[in-house]
Amino acid sequence: MMIRLSEEEFEGLVTAALDALPEALRKYLTDVVIEIEPIPDRATARSLGMRSRRRLLGLFHGVPLTQRSVTDHARLPSRISIYRDNISRICRTRAQVVEQVRKTVLHEIGHHFGLDEDDLSDLGYG
Repeated sequence: MMIRLSEEEFEGLVTAALDALPEALRKYLTDVVIEIEPIPDRATARSLGMRSRRRLLGLFHGVPLTQRSVTDHARLPSRISIYRDNISRICRTRAQVVEQVRKTVLHEIGHHFGLDEDDLSDLGYG
């Protein structure tokens, strides 16, 4: 059973997760665009080697801060996609949705900061 939240309510959860970050971290997110989408498109799932696009909860698109250089040419801003329907589908209660949104947002921000899947798993955001 999927928990149904309005788009505005779900967006509020993402905003709350971002607002809870310390200012020392938030200042490094000024060039990151956060998008909320229902589910990833087929091409995105295929590019990640996923057979089902319903399993992906979020995705960081861009170059991590740890891999950037002052000699890099201008680039598009990094993006974080949060997949609303996929998160809602795996949760049974509103409280679980709140926690999963927080965890997913932090996971994808971790990629922006250069953390890999093992690092994020060690931190409890795997």
